[in-house]
Amino acid sequence: MASIFSRIIAAEIPSYKIAENEHFYAFLDVFPLVPGHVLVVPKIEIDFIFDAPDELLKEWLLFAKPIAQAIQKAFPCNRVGLSVIGLEVPHAHMHLLPINQADDINFTREKLKPTATELEESQRLILLHLVHSD
Repeated sequence: MASIFSRIIAAEIPSYKIAENEHFYAFLDVFPLVPGHVLVVPKIEIDFIFDAPDELLKEWLLFAKPIAQAIQKAFPCNRVGLSVIGLEVPHAHMHLLPINQADDINFTREKLKPTATELEESQRLILLHLVHSD
């Protein structure tokens, strides 16, 4: 059975898409740790990130880079944190989060439950800065 991320990529489950290319899909986490929390997933199902072919790993970071830069512009923060946990869904994925302190990327914290309007605004802000990135 396809992972939830594969179902999102196939548009079987709606998402707040941030970016997509031939190999990757990026979308808002609907239960974020902080506003602006984006998931970046490969379109092929790989359970463990380090099982990905070397070229895919390299392309993954390059795909994520302008998204991280847009998040940093869209949400006032000290950094955009990157985390790969891999316990929630058996489909490798990276988290990009605007952070001001280490605890902002603590996955044991309670997740937010934003409204559709709040998610749409986060998406709009990121896309605005993604389109206008240098």
